[in-house]
Amino acid sequence: MALIKNNVFFTSLLILVALFGVALGGNVHKVGDSKGWTMIGVDYEAWASSRTFQVGDSLVFNYNKDFHDVTEVTHNDFKLCELSKPITRYETGSDTVTLTKPGLQHFICGFPGHCNLGQKLQIHVLPASLGPVAAPVPGPVRSSSSSSSPSPLVPSPAQLNAASTSTIVWIGSNFLPFLLISLLVL
Repeated sequence: MALIKNNVFFTSLLILVALFGVALGGNVHKVGDSKGWTMIGVDYEAWASSRTFQVGDSLVFNYNKDFHDVTEVTHNDFKLCELSKPITRYETGSDTVTLTKPGLQHFICGFPGHCNLGQKLQIHVLPASLGPVAAPVPGPVRSSSSSSSPSPLVPSPAQLNAASTSTIVWIGSNFLPFLLISLLVL
């Protein structure tokens, strides 16, 4: 009987860890994808605009530390490529920056001339998701054509991803009380 209780406890614990690991872990964004943090061949503005950043996500900067660094700066210093008042400087060649607050964040390379050549990144960090709250889906666009029936709407991949993440958080937060009660009864 004790073996069954231990197996149930262990299995329940694994399920709990799996659910909360998925539900609470943020996304990891590798800056510049396979090219990394470099001044040649990456449009960081386009890279950032194709992603959604939220509190809890991480940015991974991979670069050659002999030729680059990552310097977090203010918005004004970002626009001017000004290095004299850094917020934070990273210099290891493989740096992970956890996004801890919503709003704009700015990163530039602190080596002379690199920022002016485009090695700079501005991201907009959104607040962390607070559960099963889905983004509103826009209504159908009605044209002045003679067709009176609206065309069906298909959610975008980003909306589907947001909905599935919200569902995981909802399942995880509602599964926890059930799991705790089950463990107490056993």
